[in-house]
Amino acid sequence: MKRSILAAFFFITIGIIFGVVLVSDFDGVNLGLAQQKQIQLGADRKPDKTDLNLQAANDAFVKVSKEATPSIVSIVVTTKAKKNPHGEEFFRFFPDFRFRLPDEQSQGSGSGVIVSKDGYIITNNHVVENAAGDGIEVVLNDTRRFKAKLIGTDPLTDVAIIKIEASDLPVAVLGNSDDVQVGQWALAIGNPLGLNSTVTAGIISYIGRSIRIIQDSYGIENFIQTDAAVNPGNSGGALVNIYGEVIGINTAIATTNQRYQGYSFAIPINLAKTVAMDLIKYGKVERGYIGVSISLVDETLAKANGLDKAEGVFVQEVIGEAAKAAGVKAGDIILLIDGKPLKAPNELQTHIAAKHPGDKVKLLIWRDEKKIEKIVTLKPRSNTSDVASNTSPDEASDSESQEVASRSITFDNLGFSVAKADARTMKEREVTSSVIVSDLKGFSEAANRGLRVNDIILEADRKPIGTVTDFEKIVKSKKPGDALMLRVKGAQGGTRFVAVMIPKG
Repeated sequence: MKRSILAAFFFITIGIIFGVVLVSDFDGVNLGLAQQKQIQLGADRKPDKTDLNLQAANDAFVKVSKEATPSIVSIVVTTKAKKNPHGEEFFRFFPDFRFRLPDEQSQGSGSGVIVSKDGYIITNNHVVENAAGDGIEVVLNDTRRFKAKLIGTDPLTDVAIIKIEASDLPVAVLGNSDDVQVGQWALAIGNPLGLNSTVTAGIISYIGRSIRIIQDSYGIENFIQTDAAVNPGNSGGALVNIYGEVIGINTAIATTNQRYQGYSFAIPINLAKTVAMDLIKYGKVERGYIGVSISLVDETLAKANGLDKAEGVFVQEVIGEAAKAAGVKAGDIILLIDGKPLKAPNELQTHIAAKHPGDKVKLLIWRDEKKIEKIVTLKPRSNTSDVASNTSPDEASDSESQEVASRSITFDNLGFSVAKADARTMKEREVTSSVIVSDLKGFSEAANRGLRVNDIILEADRKPIGTVTDFEKIVKSKKPGDALMLRVKGAQGGTRFVAVMIPKG
């Protein structure tokens, strides 16, 4: 017994001494090294904090974040299970954080911007469009939760309005998106990937971007492009300027992996505000229409129409009563609308989107190398569509088939061939011209400009043509560097203009 006690005492004593030796030795080593050489981590210089410009910029970001964030909400939406309709497109609406629930529903999240003290909130149509009856819940920045009512949606702009029953809410300051310039700082505020009240910064990298994500020929895309980081859950959140004013509603991203890869797109707040006012007043958008199908005017199209530079938007087809009544014609180039110069089709669409049926717009048009003015009274969009007649054409004779082969001609420099259309095709397409595009070389001038096999050429150089010989004479009259305007009728029945440049050399 005495021996056991002595043994235990011995081991405890040794352990204490060993522990002391270890600690003392470790400290001793450090002290020794420190005495031999001073250890310093980091540079000995201090940053210059006297640069007032840097400090002001830093303070501005802090101020904007504090002031703007309280008016940005998180929106949780419960919907019926539905496959993402946008598939694997490169440009897409934010695929907003969805997960399945057991009863064949799904739940997703987005963001919104409070625009009135009594609870009106702007968000995206794609965030709430498939919401179940009471499936919209709003979470405020202070964590309060409310059930929201869907007031109205506008798929053509991807804008929606919801409302919660509350008062004295923090309201966002709405700026003027017409004043936005490329290169300006911008902050994106929202709830990406479930991370509430997230602020990221970047610059405005493009204005007036159309990415063709709204699957409707009347879709209005005039996006502000930015490189402020945004991700799923940011949809419907705010893009703000350095003064804390909302200049856009974050809507879509360019991505191959459903996450941020450098570019995002926001609806200009001026457009969103106009739509929001209609949705609050009427529950829908009362929008006026000119009734024209339009396209971009580039250098080739400008030259083919006698314009010194590329400007305006080109009227491919008149499809509505408003334009017809005002005397607008296919082939016109609209240079100005209400005194505002036009450079792209979406600029015209955005201007009209702020108008209502009965409103008048003034157009300055380029036609036959002259400027003329037209006043258009906008009309509501028609819900009817023209239906093409479907008659049984006569069979083409053998002699007609042989004639097609004998009257074929190829324009190697343009990259396409034309032939004589047979009587059956002409009757079926309801045309008097017999000039049909029979072959097209890939990536040629004609292909790149939009000409297609089986297009029937109705006009060349603004002159009606009837035969392959007529067309050949007009093409041969052009010199290298000249532009040739073609009016064609496609296989589906629509007519359009195609301008091609005669290559040099």
